[in-house]
Amino acid sequence: MAIHFSGKTRTESDLIGELQIPIEALYGVQTQRGIENFPISKFKLSDYPTFIHGLAYTKLGAAEANHSLGLLTDEQYTGIRKACEELLAGQHHEMFPVDMIQGGAGTTTNMNANEVIANRALQIMGHQPGEYQYCSPNDHVNCAQSTNDAYPTAIHLGLYATNKEFVKHFEQLIAAFEAKAIEFKDVLKMGRTQLEDAVPMTLGQTFGAFASILRDEVKHLNDAAEEFLTINMGATAIGTGICAQPGYAEKCTAAIAQATGWNVVLAADLVAATSDTSCMVGYSSVLRRIATKMNKICNDLRLLGSGPKCGLHELELPARQPGSSIMPGKVNPVIPEVMNQISYKVIGNDLCVAMCNEAAQMELNMAEPTMAQCCFESAEIMMNGFDVLRKFCIEGIKADKTRCENYIKGSIGIVTALNPIIGYKNSTKIAKEALATGRGVYELVLEHGILTKEELDTILSPENMIRPVKLDIKPRR
Repeated sequence: MAIHFSGKTRTESDLIGELQIPIEALYGVQTQRGIENFPISKFKLSDYPTFIHGLAYTKLGAAEANHSLGLLTDEQYTGIRKACEELLAGQHHEMFPVDMIQGGAGTTTNMNANEVIANRALQIMGHQPGEYQYCSPNDHVNCAQSTNDAYPTAIHLGLYATNKEFVKHFEQLIAAFEAKAIEFKDVLKMGRTQLEDAVPMTLGQTFGAFASILRDEVKHLNDAAEEFLTINMGATAIGTGICAQPGYAEKCTAAIAQATGWNVVLAADLVAATSDTSCMVGYSSVLRRIATKMNKICNDLRLLGSGPKCGLHELELPARQPGSSIMPGKVNPVIPEVMNQISYKVIGNDLCVAMCNEAAQMELNMAEPTMAQCCFESAEIMMNGFDVLRKFCIEGIKADKTRCENYIKGSIGIVTALNPIIGYKNSTKIAKEALATGRGVYELVLEHGILTKEELDTILSPENMIRPVKLDIKPRR
């Protein structure tokens, strides 16, 4: 959402000096410095609502703890709480204009949240933005915190919430594949290995396999996301808890757990947790696994749908747009193609996450902002890709049953299914003749009188081709 300001300003200052801030802005001087210092990408904090929710939960938990310890007045606590609740309701997100990619290990993002919450709290308390003597971004909203515990905690909470949404979209895609598996359960086709004819199977088994390899990843996603529920609030700068009162860490963690309804727990070693960003590595690696599987599936869809006259064309993919500016009648598989490209992007993001994780030095990882951006982006573009692939491709796929049947009858691959019945010698003879003449195994078996048409059709029926089976059929020669 674009921000429209009147042009009027207020003056705010920090240790660097004074800056003019738009008078309507809920953010303050440190956010303004971040806007000026980091015009890096088009990935803005306002584009990631679950991350803003994570910041709101983090600041709400801190306010609960600090109020119970007597560090916030009732009025300050009420203002901060209401401001956080408004952020959780989706309000004021346009006031988070900072770039996701930034120096300072997330200080700009943390201060953006502190300033927005403080200024909104001031309005709730009956004051004007910038009157920080009544509620300060640093002294009150950020009380007993450092960017180094508040920022990673917000990332954890934001990514945990993102995963809950991700799984919903993922499950819908899996269900679409499962529906096609049922629809195509009786459509016999040739299976292929190394792009060569193998043995028959059903198109339903193809789609069932797509669904199965994806469903395996749901548990991996949830297991990886579970690590986000361990937070380091109370660690403050490096994990020693300096500037926080005894009991604050436990109270803050409990308050966050209460607010979210999730099993949020405090890390056992806060020094270790403050520099360790490997939970993002774990989650990103699961996204990469899914990306590689999606890439394989979409490559298969494009191959199976290739043609329509000179390719496999066992599948008819929904036509979404004209495929060429010069070739009339051409329709491209644009939806699987975009999912391929999403997969490559996610794989690239995962490499970036791994390298950023390695960048941790001493008691902190300065590269957390880029790790977070990559994880949020990968999840978002994959969710979008899942929805597009499901709605515009999978649900509308049709089987070319005639093409599938002709491939079966014309392939030497079916001789493998006949081998237990007609024997290796007959199978070899038929396969050799089929290769030499270009004629189909089905046709040659009938011509040589090895089996009757009824017997051959029984052997090659879908129910007998897709599982181990014992048939009481004897060859005639």
